[in-house]
Amino acid sequence: MPESNITEKTNDQPRWLTVLRIVLGLTLLWRAISFIRDTAGLKSMIQESGVSVFSQNSGVLVFLVTFFNLLGGLFIAVGLFTRTSSIVQIPILIFAAFFVNIKTAGQSSSELILSILVLLLLILFAIKGSGPLSADEYFRTYYKAGGDEGNTKKFFK
Repeated sequence: MPESNITEKTNDQPRWLTVLRIVLGLTLLWRAISFIRDTAGLKSMIQESGVSVFSQNSGVLVFLVTFFNLLGGLFIAVGLFTRTSSIVQIPILIFAAFFVNIKTAGQSSSELILSILVLLLLILFAIKGSGPLSADEYFRTYYKAGGDEGNTKKFFK
């Protein structure tokens, strides 16, 4: 059995998934910035969800949702801790899609569609990971391969 070199590990994920991951991360960042700009709107959405536990703790949830969207969006966009960031985002998007946006589906279905699409993409990247063009892959390759010139050249092809 031939011994495999850590630098020869290939990630067969297509490049278009990398673009999709970056768009997903930027979308989450954009939503976090819109939540920062309108915290009262997010707080009222949480209070109108009908779940009393969430309504009573809406101030804390506004902070947590905004923080996790901001940090998770940044991490997903650059491909750092992509699986973990996606897993943390999934409960937030389940709540957004099925408790908040489903009530306003008759008025504006675009928010519901966006929430469900982002939820599906988060599930995809929680399973698939960040891909070959990511900070995760760079650190994994560089750290395991060492700082020699030839070992990190494969990442920058």
